[in-house]
Amino acid sequence: MNTQSTPLVEMRDISIAFGGVKAVDHVTVDLHPGEVVGLLGHNGAGKSTLIKILSGAYQADAGQILIEGQPVEINNPRDARTHNIETIYQTLALADNLDAASNLFLGRELVSSLGFVDDARLESETRKIMGRLNPNFSKFADPVKALSGGQRQSVAIARAVYFNARILIMDEPTAALGPQETKMVSELIQELKKQGIGIFLISHDINDVMELCDRASVMKNGKLVGTVDVKDVTDDDLLGMIILGKKPGE
Repeated sequence: MNTQSTPLVEMRDISIAFGGVKAVDHVTVDLHPGEVVGLLGHNGAGKSTLIKILSGAYQADAGQILIEGQPVEINNPRDARTHNIETIYQTLALADNLDAASNLFLGRELVSSLGFVDDARLESETRKIMGRLNPNFSKFADPVKALSGGQRQSVAIARAVYFNARILIMDEPTAALGPQETKMVSELIQELKKQGIGIFLISHDINDVMELCDRASVMKNGKLVGTVDVKDVTDDDLLGMIILGKKPGE
């Protein structure tokens, strides 16, 4: 990770209010290529709302988003995709009855010269991207409902990466996963970092953040408490930021 480079994303001085309540209040965060930034905070802290502004689900009342140093307008999820921003929600948004390839290309199917869905090419492309991300994946013919949590997560990640995501938003990626599955997701994240993809990781789990993230930005009551290098803080430091709203040493 090169923090001297231009950030992939800068969200500067972002604010949004709902019914007079400031859900996000003048928050600034950034993300560099090959970096994972954890967003931590209690329910209602504003972290999901902040990220929904980046993914195009909400529009900020004030502030600016820059992608690789250039100001951009993100008014809807299509705009976010145009800027290579993909979101992997906790629910993963997979079609349970379809296999990995059909899920990967759902709504963006590859077609033959005659206009028919090219199933052979779908499978071949899926095997290629899975080989890069999760070489142990072998259940190409099974409906995704038959896959484990970690395997499902890898299908959702592969879909984002295949369509050129540079900026990935991951919402609680290890929620409800066992230790083995969590390890698989951790390996996937390391692989994405190597490819220069930047990841915003929303989590409630301090252990997740300590293990998977390079930096952590903590929010409380809509405000940014601070952003810290994970290697420089302890679990208790992060806990103090979440509960007390104070930076380490304050």
